[in-house]
Amino acid sequence: MYKVMIATLLAAGLLAAPLPPHSSAAFAQQSSASEKAAKTKKGPSAGQLAARERQTKCAAEWKETKAAGKTEKGTTWPKFWSDCNKRLKAAAK
Repeated sequence: MYKVMIATLLAAGLLAAPLPPHSSAAFAQQSSASEKAAKTKKGPSAGQLAARERQTKCAAEWKETKAAGKTEKGTTWPKFWSDCNKRLKAAAK
């Protein structure tokens, strides 16, 4: 009984003990690293923007074609996207 009481008090004391504060150097390193990441983050390239635009156009075509029931049997979005993307790329040249 005595051992159980000591173990319980010890466990309660460890749970209630305050955690050591963060060192200011570690905190400064962490914040400066996040600031560097924010400064070095680049926007999308011209090619990425063009790909997003093509995907948006193809998605609109896919929805229209599928709603009208004009898709070939077995055609899935990945196959449609591949064909549409090739067609739009060729048209842009």
